[in-house]
Amino acid sequence: MSANMERNWKHWRLRREDSGLAWLDLDKADASANVLSSEVMSEFARVLDALDAAPPKALVIASAKPAGFIAGADIEEFSQLDSVLAARALVERGWTLFKRLAAVSYPTLALIRGHCMGGGLELALACRHRIVVDEPGTKLALPEVMLGIVPGWGGMLRLPALIGPAAAMDLMLTGKSVDAKKAKHLGLADDCVPARVMESAARIVALGGGTARKLPAQERAMRWAMNGPLRKVVADKARAQAARKLSRTNYPAPFAIVDIWEKYRGNALDVPASDPSSLDAIFSSPTARNLVRVFHLQERLKAFGKDSDFAPRRVHVVGAGVMGGDIAAVCALRGMTVTLQDQSVERIAPAIERAAKLFERRHKGDARQVRFALDRLIPDPQGHGVARADLIIEAIFENLDAKRALFAGLEARAKPDAVLATNTSSLRLEDIATALKDPARLVGIHFFNPVPMLPLVEVVQGEATDAEVLRRATGFVRRIDKLPLPVRSAPGFLVNAVLGPYMLEALRCVEEGIAPETVDAALVAFGMPMGPVELVDTVGLDIAVAAGKALAGEGAEPPARLLRLVAEGKLGRKSGEGYYRWVDGKAVKGGDEARHGLLAGLRGRLPGTRRPQAPPPIPAGLAERVLAPLLAATQRCVGQGVVADADLADAGVIFGTGFAPHTGGPLHYRRSEGKPQ
Repeated sequence: MSANMERNWKHWRLRREDSGLAWLDLDKADASANVLSSEVMSEFARVLDALDAAPPKALVIASAKPAGFIAGADIEEFSQLDSVLAARALVERGWTLFKRLAAVSYPTLALIRGHCMGGGLELALACRHRIVVDEPGTKLALPEVMLGIVPGWGGMLRLPALIGPAAAMDLMLTGKSVDAKKAKHLGLADDCVPARVMESAARIVALGGGTARKLPAQERAMRWAMNGPLRKVVADKARAQAARKLSRTNYPAPFAIVDIWEKYRGNALDVPASDPSSLDAIFSSPTARNLVRVFHLQERLKAFGKDSDFAPRRVHVVGAGVMGGDIAAVCALRGMTVTLQDQSVERIAPAIERAAKLFERRHKGDARQVRFALDRLIPDPQGHGVARADLIIEAIFENLDAKRALFAGLEARAKPDAVLATNTSSLRLEDIATALKDPARLVGIHFFNPVPMLPLVEVVQGEATDAEVLRRATGFVRRIDKLPLPVRSAPGFLVNAVLGPYMLEALRCVEEGIAPETVDAALVAFGMPMGPVELVDTVGLDIAVAAGKALAGEGAEPPARLLRLVAEGKLGRKSGEGYYRWVDGKAVKGGDEARHGLLAGLRGRLPGTRRPQAPPPIPAGLAERVLAPLLAATQRCVGQGVVADADLADAGVIFGTGFAPHTGGPLHYRRSEGKPQ
């Protein structure tokens, strides 16, 4: 098919085929990814002017970048907005421009290959058709809520109308992405095609040779009802779901999305300034500023390791417990061949079973990919993989003598250039490295449990650690898509050093007679993902005691109740009882019994039985009291050089502990509250 180049702008390229089909390619100048900056958007308006003057038979919008459609709006520009008026102008420009695109007389199609996020998806939604390319990198999302804002360029209007309000709310309120196949299944895309036929498919659909997916009559009727008569029912359900995880005070954006869809037909510009869901309220919220800060902190962590080309093909993990087994599984998931060592095949088997479940979840039932991943994870009780490994990770129990003996043997068998790493959480690298002939080879690669879920990995530099070894370890962490945080060797490093005093203070409150449920409720209300007492139960009470100084602090003893529970074998979640009783992997708290078991479910309905009592009020200042040692410990880690600066400390504590993101991090929160540094 011949094509005639018509016109180039700085960021856009327009070409027309003899058939009348026009192709509009976005290639943002001097950038590796397409973003919708103010200059790109202004040029897009001029492109539409040119198309109005000479309308094509159809228009296909695509990316000229090697990977990625459009990553969304320009976050740097957004970060520099200095007033609510400026923010409102930014929203109005995008809303008006995409409304204009949606109204053109000729068919439009977005050809989506790679990431299609935020404003990029809103542009695609303004097109009449969408085709997605079936590749792992193709992801579609409206992640604005993760920045504390709302999708104001038409996403709140067009996504619910296209795929139904329930599915749309699920995407908009969580910011989660969908892959190409899921996009087609939801009705978000007309078709999902291989890359080799994407242009032909786009041409056929845009010129009318293909038709959009038609919904069954029952589904069409349901969507009509949810967009009309059942609108309030859907909105109320979405608010209730959001409220179960978030508070409107800390995170106003999810609730604003529901309100704007229900009451203002998805147009944020129509919301009066007095409404708590208005753009004025959203953009002036500290949450929006702080979540943008967290985004930049995350990007800073992602930048570590970019200067390393270390891509280990073979990894050997020693220790098939929960940590070691999951580390091995994550490496295998990322394409590495992994040998997993422990004392016997029987000890390794549970790790393989957990890995199989992880692979099934991540590969969404693709049996072929699951099998490939399992083939890469090799039980190795004799440790034969040591001699061929590019990276060796020790993940055995926290015993200094055992680790020293292990590393002495590993060094003798490993390749001279293999990286030797320990996953220790509390021991100093210098103490472990005394067993090595070359202590410079040892680096810390400290994961957090659960390994597949938590994004942060501390990369620990000992006094003798070679700079190249450190660089390679950091590069490895990025290869498995984790966030590396450089820290220096010190008791507890950063994350455990701040969690210890925090959990200790919570347990002290319990010793004083405050119910564990009340302590946890106070911190969850503050914005923590889990209360500190439940966290102790989850980590394991025996591990909390074993951490010793990291938990109790200098000159202090672990709380008496903690020691008593451990002596009784009540170790928390793993034993079924600790500070809480655990059923089906969940802590049973006051008033929860009615959710567990038939008899408990009937209790409260039967004569003479007591109904669950309302939780007691949270004492004023409780959250602040429990948080104070965490804040002080974070500041102390910066002062001692464990982590390079306050921003990295904030990043580490947010991504390593889940510290309330809406605060911008513990030290940022401390400054904003006017607390002494």
